[in-house]
Amino acid sequence: MSQTETAILAGGCFWGMQQLIRRRPGVISTRVGYSGGDVANATYYHHGTHAEAIEIVFDPSITSYREILEFFFQIHDPTTRNRQGNDVGLSYRSAIFYTSDEQKRVAEDTIADVEASGLWPGKVVTEVEPAGPFWEAEPEHQDYLERLPDGYTCHFPRPGWVLPKRDVATA
Repeated sequence: MSQTETAILAGGCFWGMQQLIRRRPGVISTRVGYSGGDVANATYYHHGTHAEAIEIVFDPSITSYREILEFFFQIHDPTTRNRQGNDVGLSYRSAIFYTSDEQKRVAEDTIADVEASGLWPGKVVTEVEPAGPFWEAEPEHQDYLERLPDGYTCHFPRPGWVLPKRDVATA
């Protein structure tokens, strides 16, 4: 049996993120919910300072955490504070909730590479915080764009926002 890893990301409305990330190679499952805030048992109508987030279970032998983060930075705008498209507010902030020291290191490295690339329109405002409780959203929010393919989303892959592959230095 293969090992799995979990990533928890927030980048605006969770529907659009789930729809795009679920189709990535190595992604085993996704669920939407609330993370990074101050309310226990968060719900859509009562989630306090939580962000709309997505929990991604993936097989690291097929896709790396870094590859998931690179795609995350391609499908939302990490340079807009508390906003994605028409969605404005703390719920729609960009955040990475890491589950290990290694995830934190990879997140910080990826953000540094995004900023160094000069491809994005400004400074990255994505928060990097330890993962806390993840409160699963209500059933009507799970798989939303699978059930309503013409539903609202502000997420899409931006062809110009692809990090170039690093050259490996040889010693």
